[in-house]
Amino acid sequence: MTRQEAEKILQQRFKLPKFYDEQWETIEKIFRGERVLLIEKTGFGKSLCFQFPAILFDGTTVIFSPLIALMRDQVKKLTALGISAKCINSEQTSEENSQIINEAKAGKIKILYIAPERQENNEWIEATRQMNLRMVVVDEAHCISVWGHDFRPAFRRIINLVKLLPAGLPVLATTATATKRVEQDVAKQIGGNITTLRGNLMRDNFKLFVVKVSSEDEKLIWLGKNLEKFPGSGIIYTGTRVDTEIYSKWFEHLKISSTGYNAGLDAETRIAIENSLMNNQWKCIISTNALGMGIDKPDIRFIIHTQIPQSPIHYYQEIGRAGRDGQPSYIILFYNPDDKRLPEAFIEGGRPSIKKYEKVIAAVKAELLGEKDLMRRTNLKQNQIRVIKADLIEQKIIRQLANKKIEYIFDAPALDTRAFEELRAAKTKDLGSMIEYVETNASRMKFLCDYLGDTSNHTFTNCDNTGEKKIAVQVTREWTEKLQAFREDYFPELVVESRGSNIVNGVASSYYGVSSVGSALHRSKYENGGAFPNFLVSLVLKAFRKKFGQEKFDLVVYVPPTSSGDLVKTFATTVAQILKFPISHNLKKQRQTSEQKVFENSYLKSDNVKDAFTFAVPEEVNGKSILLIDDIFDSGATVKEAGRLLTTFGATKIAPIVIARTVGGDLV
Repeated sequence: MTRQEAEKILQQRFKLPKFYDEQWETIEKIFRGERVLLIEKTGFGKSLCFQFPAILFDGTTVIFSPLIALMRDQVKKLTALGISAKCINSEQTSEENSQIINEAKAGKIKILYIAPERQENNEWIEATRQMNLRMVVVDEAHCISVWGHDFRPAFRRIINLVKLLPAGLPVLATTATATKRVEQDVAKQIGGNITTLRGNLMRDNFKLFVVKVSSEDEKLIWLGKNLEKFPGSGIIYTGTRVDTEIYSKWFEHLKISSTGYNAGLDAETRIAIENSLMNNQWKCIISTNALGMGIDKPDIRFIIHTQIPQSPIHYYQEIGRAGRDGQPSYIILFYNPDDKRLPEAFIEGGRPSIKKYEKVIAAVKAELLGEKDLMRRTNLKQNQIRVIKADLIEQKIIRQLANKKIEYIFDAPALDTRAFEELRAAKTKDLGSMIEYVETNASRMKFLCDYLGDTSNHTFTNCDNTGEKKIAVQVTREWTEKLQAFREDYFPELVVESRGSNIVNGVASSYYGVSSVGSALHRSKYENGGAFPNFLVSLVLKAFRKKFGQEKFDLVVYVPPTSSGDLVKTFATTVAQILKFPISHNLKKQRQTSEQKVFENSYLKSDNVKDAFTFAVPEEVNGKSILLIDDIFDSGATVKEAGRLLTTFGATKIAPIVIARTVGGDLV
């Protein structure tokens, strides 16, 4: 097929006038059954490079993608063009996914998007043998490489499928962000005389700025003053889920239309927010890096980071969502030297310490264990267990059985730690490069292009070092007072409602780490600072009024302490006296528990408090509404367990209220 013939089909089927030269070069190689690694900037049109040949092949093209939002968006667009496309992912029911697999086996689907994690699914593995597979695509291919900025163990299993493909069946790997090292690693794994095509990464419609600050308050104040001045709509990236809530509530306080987005939201809510972004319903979406990778919106006019990313690769990937229509777009990064603590924690979490690997090896040496039991034996988080498991399987130290249990391999080799240490050092160096980006006096765009291996010669004049005006934060008394008023009116929700319990969602007076509340709690609990200060009582009462208004409760009950003496008892007594609610001292511990903060995962936090409480006079709570008071809310396991017990004794409503909610370990 000639390019001219192909472009006639392109105009008919995709309503596009022509291919870019690099697109046609890629498509020609796919038609010849070759393997290609395509590295092109966001917005280039990489998806067309596989969608176009897919509609002409007589079988099914499978695209492995980690981005559920992208799957949905692409399937919607292809379906509107009359192209049979479906996706398989965890947000659909197993019945829906099975139906789609059956359609693919029957040859009814041209383009099938699927999450890499499905490689563990036996139904999918069997289906690949039965469908007429004509092309395999690995989207976000940097995820294959441990040197990539978003390595995912499930991507490695795609390579197992690729190795089984017959010669002449095309394979396309695509990414917008691959250093030379990642490029070489991905090419080596996919193999088969792969050709690498690398394009120009320059984005001359970007206006790049770095704003140096000394506190979170300065970020909030500058955005409060300036956000409405930006054209169009955009995305503000934060470091944690909690930050998405704080910033969105701050903008709500200022009557700026915005909403928060993170991986903790249910699928229906995420879809609704994605759609509202596409329809310009909000001035901005405040999100962790869970949003953006799958969003194909050409007119995002600004992207602002309140937290420094782990590397220039992460940063380029995230800002690449802006200005895909070629129009000017503002790219702003806030930087406080203390901000580097969070990416340092990501680096630590990305490859756990050697001691944690040794913990897992020791546990599976002793017995066959599933994932949950392994978490209980080792006190490690789920994501750490999965990273360690993938590495130990690769090193042939353990294997996963058909029943999902993990087995130690007899006479297994010793753990090889060199690769982990090298990777940790490389990621630490990447973070150093991100700080170099902040501190550079040269072109910021050139810095990013050079880092990503695009050494083409350009003149760069699109940042605050090369012609754009520098941004400085000015804090005024007016805005300090506005922020203080916000903090005295914003109270985090405690989401604890569960089936079989009469506990309702409650409220905290503050987050532990983002105000003076945390330091006051710490002084009283751990530094012999005496009773909780009176300002905490006032704040908790404000939180109570905001959440429950003038509601009357029949009884105040408080959570008995693990190690802090009568602090909570005294505090609860004061609150009860002011509210004029009777108080009970009958919720007791019937066994010793540990402080929840020593446990890394939710299973052990729940195990720690399970059946730990009793109520000395059960009839005291029968038929009563209870205000349940504690000092710190972490996973919620403690108040949920107390709520469950009070429900069994006939309490009709249990409403928890605490002084502070921890930020927690959920980052995306």
